[in-house]
Amino acid sequence: MGRKPTVDREELRRLAAAGLTNAELAARFGVSESGILQAKRAAGLSRPMLDHGAAIPWKLRREHNQSGPATNLRNLSALAQGAPVPPTKANTALRWARRLTEAGLDITYHPDRGFEEIPAGPESHLARVLKSAEDHLA
Repeated sequence: MGRKPTVDREELRRLAAAGLTNAELAARFGVSESGILQAKRAAGLSRPMLDHGAAIPWKLRREHNQSGPATNLRNLSALAQGAPVPPTKANTALRWARRLTEAGLDITYHPDRGFEEIPAGPESHLARVLKSAEDHLA
């Protein structure tokens, strides 16, 4: 059995900085695109993955994944994790969450109906997500 192709990290850094796509890098190194992604992670060339599980604890149906509430919750989550969010998207998410929480509302999700506004209880999900985002901005 032959040796598996290896990806030289310095060469990978240089070529990635030059703008080669993952497909071009894979062909250059003789590995799959998945192999390039793994090599980039190992070389510290990948952005860390954000975890939006705290902001969106529900399993969303495909048709609800790009809805306004889902997008706003993801943007609030990204802010809370220190990720860059375009100012217009950040402002939209913050205004939306503040409007609801100031009105005493929370957000919930039902697979059949999508996102719904409900009266906020003492443990408001949306208030917690908003606070996390605002704390990071302060």
